[in-house]
Amino acid sequence: MHRHEFLELLAGCIAIGACGAPVTMAAAPAQRSPAGSRPKIRAICFDLFTLFDPRSVVTVARELVGEPATALCETWRSRQFEYGFLRAAAGQYQDFRAVTSQALDYAARAQKVSLSSEQRESLVEAYSQLEPWPDTRERLLDFKKAGLHLAPLANYSPRMLSSLLAHARLEPLFDAQISTDAARSFKPDPRAYALGPSTLKLKREEIAFAAFGGWDAAGARWYGYPTFWVNRLAVTPEALAPGPDATGPTLAELAQFVAEW
Repeated sequence: MHRHEFLELLAGCIAIGACGAPVTMAAAPAQRSPAGSRPKIRAICFDLFTLFDPRSVVTVARELVGEPATALCETWRSRQFEYGFLRAAAGQYQDFRAVTSQALDYAARAQKVSLSSEQRESLVEAYSQLEPWPDTRERLLDFKKAGLHLAPLANYSPRMLSSLLAHARLEPLFDAQISTDAARSFKPDPRAYALGPSTLKLKREEIAFAAFGGWDAAGARWYGYPTFWVNRLAVTPEALAPGPDATGPTLAELAQFVAEW
């Protein structure tokens, strides 16, 4: 199936309501040109958690530490991002695996959970063995058949990123694997988002960005990507303007967004 045929098919799905929940457009899509004058979307960059369920880590933690797993993982996840943002802002970069390890050490102390070295390694490694969302493979195949270039654009270190895609057997579906490690920073640093155009050799206006977190949707929109927020867990939108161009709960709505753009 050629790209134009895929987009026509998606447009038909939109018209008859066959592609799932409707796309919710942002309340104030500031400073966007009319649809007819926009460059065509030729690629999609994905935050990894739009493709993989981060809650997989909690399942591993529950097997290792039992009841404290949920609180441990909540504290861990919070510190993971805080440490990443702090290091990027302070110019004290260490890659995401190091940040993940440091955040786990804090979370274990905070929740008074004793971890052996083997348990600690298993938990960190769990981020490289996440389960894909149910629609991931099918939708990626559809995007590929449409001729779109695909790449994760992730805060993961290169080794974590390649391990995750290999574990899920999704490597062949991507044209590139983009780790923000190449910018020695993390999203939402504009230098991190800029790796998309420089790697794919396209203009930012030609690359849709699929965000999992509201903060990532804001950062990508501020950078200039056509931005879709895949709000898998129905969380509250961030009070950051302008927000994403559109939002929806699955990759089906992302496909609609690409077709409509």
